[in-house]
Amino acid sequence: MKLEVISRRPRGAARPVPLLFVHGAFAAAWIWDVHFLPYFAERGYAAYALSLRGHGASEGAERLAAASLDDYAADLASVVADLPAPPALIGHSMGGGVVQAHIHNHRVPAAVLMASAPPHGMVGSTMAMAMRHPAVFRELAKMQSHGPDSADFRVMRRALFSDDLPDELAHRYLARTRGESGRIAWDLLGFGMPRWRGRPDLPVLVMGVGNDVFVPVHAVRMTADSFGTEAVMFDGMAHAMMLETRWREVADCIADFLDDALAAGHAA
Repeated sequence: MKLEVISRRPRGAARPVPLLFVHGAFAAAWIWDVHFLPYFAERGYAAYALSLRGHGASEGAERLAAASLDDYAADLASVVADLPAPPALIGHSMGGGVVQAHIHNHRVPAAVLMASAPPHGMVGSTMAMAMRHPAVFRELAKMQSHGPDSADFRVMRRALFSDDLPDELAHRYLARTRGESGRIAWDLLGFGMPRWRGRPDLPVLVMGVGNDVFVPVHAVRMTADSFGTEAVMFDGMAHAMMLETRWREVADCIADFLDDALAAGHAA
């Protein structure tokens, strides 16, 4: 299957470990190319982002509804195999679940989970969203059933972005969202998530935001506990961390973590 991969390379020689970014639901590789891919290329990393099957310019749109977490993990593994060296993986939301599925069976230099689906699944987070943010729950169901164009812009804008993001940008980003697999929602509830086997040799950064209606603070902290680390939280941001006006704070945190983790691994 042909998969879209967007890449940005540094001007000079690249660091030995490349980076591979995995998007969340309804998105594609483009979401990383707004800020993150150029930023990390400037830091000396060869930075790549893939569009999972049925997303962006990747093949498989006609079979998207049935795509599973295992299918997405297979997409990730195929792109990893084509890179010049094993990459550090950065996954957001659903993409964090895909990264977890990959590292369950493969060794990687490091992993970053941003507002990620937790290892124990999304049942608790989804129930919390339905109770505390019923409008978001309703519009998300509409997006799942009828496509992103069916959702109320005002509701999804407040769920995904902070108030300081201009409406013009929010419109532009939401206009680029597309459909998502119905099967993956079932898998992410917990029925398809791998049971994480702790591995102390894997450096993992777990990140979340204080205003996340999809992956609340307690779920982020439970993810961090599963990986034996402390969660890094950003107040005043919403779920789409890589598109926020303060995106650079998130990118700086990831870069500092990767610089340390990959230097230690390279030395070892």
